[in-house]
Order: sequence, then structure tokens, then C-alpha cells
Amino acid sequence: MRKKIAAALLAAATVFTMAGCSDDTPTPSGSDTTTKGQDITFWLVGGDTPDSAREYLIAEYNKRTGGTLTIVEQTWGSIITNLTTNMPDANNTPDVTEIGNTQSPTFTNVGAFLDISDMYQELGGSKLLKSFVDVGMVDGKNYTLPYYFGSRYMFYRKDVWEAAGYTEMPKTLADFNAAVVDITTKNPLGITDFSGMFLGGQDWRNGVSWVFANGGELAKLENGQWKMTLSDPNTIKGLQQLQDIQLHASMAPTTAKDQSPWLYINDSDSAVEDDESVTTTALSAATIMAPGWAHWSIGDLVNDERAWNEDKFGTYVLPGNDGKPAPVFAGGSNIGISATSKKVEGAKELLRIIFSADYQQILGQNGLGPANSDYVSALGDDQFAKALIESASNSKLTPAAVGWAGLENSQKLEEFFSKIADGGDVTALAAEYDAILTPLLNQQ
Repeated sequence: MRKKIAAALLAAATVFTMAGCSDDTPTPSGSDTTTKGQDITFWLVGGDTPDSAREYLIAEYNKRTGGTLTIVEQTWGSIITNLTTNMPDANNTPDVTEIGNTQSPTFTNVGAFLDISDMYQELGGSKLLKSFVDVGMVDGKNYTLPYYFGSRYMFYRKDVWEAAGYTEMPKTLADFNAAVVDITTKNPLGITDFSGMFLGGQDWRNGVSWVFANGGELAKLENGQWKMTLSDPNTIKGLQQLQDIQLHASMAPTTAKDQSPWLYINDSDSAVEDDESVTTTALSAATIMAPGWAHWSIGDLVNDERAWNEDKFGTYVLPGNDGKPAPVFAGGSNIGISATSKKVEGAKELLRIIFSADYQQILGQNGLGPANSDYVSALGDDQFAKALIESASNSKLTPAAVGWAGLENSQKLEEFFSKIADGGDVTALAAEYDAILTPLLNQQ
């Protein structure tokens, strides 16, 4: 029986539903059984995959199959809507698509992706990043696999920390929390609106690190149902630490998300464009937290490009309460074949190329954590590679709940974290949003 996927976006809640899946995933009717001459489409999200990698995929796919690979870049803001609209339609679906690791559980649970369990060993098996593999599984079957990882760590101004009296970075989370508050109070360079650490009020992807570091979770699976756990004592402890930083160490707006924080530790004015405006800023923070690839945007401005300055800038892995790396949220993506693709064999050949040694090393050489641990060395041995690998060693993902992508799309997490940053009662807010968010976790 052909699998049917019905999708609808609920405008008010911005939550999609995909239904009608079955446990088995047959090759869609009408699919080609050979890769020869197959023309396929691959959706990439955002600009993280460099041009050199895209060019390699296009050339290698043509070399192997004689077919044409068309790469279409989607935006993170529209990917859920576009996948929901297009994946059920065999005539408009991408054959292969990137998807955010936190979005993968929702789509895999409702049958949007082809079962590729038979390729798991061939594409890397146990050497693939386990947490990413897990969020792409349903009932022990593989539907999406890791594309790349980009764990988060700290970038800081050495000169500002040293001016405040810190010649060594703190060894524990408690010491770090105290240090950024102290640096803010001292404001050694006399900077207006200065932050010891710039952390946006809605930036839950970085902020959740304090929850994880204290043994808290966002949600847990109980008796077959997902339940938010913001009210758990360990989660509360982490949220209280986060609130203290936001109230006493960060001048970031409570409405700020995790976009372009590097603007606040660079000296020279720079610009970042979004959908509606251009924002300019200069040095106003001693510390930021960002995915590893942010280092390309940090440094002195030389001929309109950023050049890392060892005397000014440093990298630092957020420590946990035990001094080991804190379990930060792992950024990155998964990848899978659409269940309605008519070009399954071509799509599978593209996966073989993506998980090949050559392509995995191209990702690593461009600062993206390779899915296969055999090729992590391609990241190099500089401070950025070391920080990325170290921070990823204890990283975590969001809950693998069927409704997680819809929950993210609702923007309710941003709303909750913003209220925490604004000084709200942590315990009361946690209880309120446990009740609001739990139904979304289980909604297909």
C-alpha cells in the first residue's frame, strides 16, 4: 500500500500535521530502479554548506549516474512549511532534503521519509553521530541520518577579561556565572550597555545549556506520552542560573534570539541583514556563545573580511558543575530521502556520495562537524576544531517527541525564555508553560 502523507498548517499555532503513515515504507510506485540518467533535487537549508561542497556533489553525482543534481537552498524560517507542503506531493517533493536535527522526529514519526535502514551500515553505521541517528529513528528503523554537527562554545575577548582581572578562564559553571556578572559590574573599558556575556532573552538554544548542566531536561517520555519537565527541580536550578546571568550580566534585549551574536565582540562596526532591516553594532560584550562556524565572522576587519586576532580573541568550552564540558545543545542537521520520491535509486546514490570519505572531509575542512567520527580529523587541530570536538563530546539534543517541530514553530519556547530573562517568577512560569507545551509535544 502506498503511504499517504496529508499535511496542514494551523495558522494560529503554526503547527503542522502529517498523518496516514504505516510502519513499512515500500518504494513508491512509479519509482525508477536504476540511477542511470536520473535527475534529482536536493534541498539544503541555509548557507552553511559551502559552495565547494555543493559543486562537488553536483559533479560527482553526474559522474556516477549521468544525471543532474539540482540543489535548492531553503531558509530555516520556511523549511517546515515548505516540507509540509511539498513532501506529500510526488511531483514537487525534494528527493533528498536536509532537515534540522530538532525537526527530524516530527517528520520521521509521521512517515515523511523513506526507510533507509538497509543503508545504515553502508553509510557509516555505529561511527555516525549517535544522538543524531537516534532522532531519525522510529521503532528501530532509520529514516534520517546525521548530515553535520556544530556544537556550541564560547568566544571571548581576552583583552576585556584580562582587564577585569581574569588571566585564566573559570573551571566550573558556577565560577563562570560569577565571572561574567563580575566583569559586567567592573566594565573595565567603560563601554556603554556593556555585557559580561551577551545572551538574548529568547535564545533558548544557548540558554538550555544551563538546564542540561544542572541535570535538567526540557521533556521526558512517560508511559508512552511526552511531558514537559520545566518544573523539575534540576531544570528550575538551571533556569535560575540563566536568569541571574540575563539580569546581571547581559544587556541583550529580552526579545533577542541567537542571531549574529558575534557582532557584539568585534571592534569595528559591522552589519547583519535580516528580512526587514540592517543592524550595526560594535564591541559591547566580553563573551558570546555560538556554533563553532561563527569564528569565520569574528576578528579584526581587514579588507572587509574578519581576521582572527590571537591577542584579542579566545575560545572557551563552557564547563559543567563538575569541570567537564557542559552538555550544550548540539546544532546541526539530519538528511533523508522523501517517502514520495520517484527517484529513490538516484537519491540513495546521493547519500552514498554525502557519506563518502571525500565529502565528509570537505565538510570538516569547512568547519562543519562530519557525521562520521572517522573524519573528525578533517576539522584540523586548531583551537576551533579542538573546542568544537570538546564541546560536542557531551552535547545533547532536544527531545525526540513527535510534536517537537510544531512546538518549535509555535515560538512558545522563545516566549517562555523571554519571560525568564525579564525577571519573571521561574517556578510559576515553569508550571504555566509545562501545561501549555505538553499537548504540543504529542501532537502530530
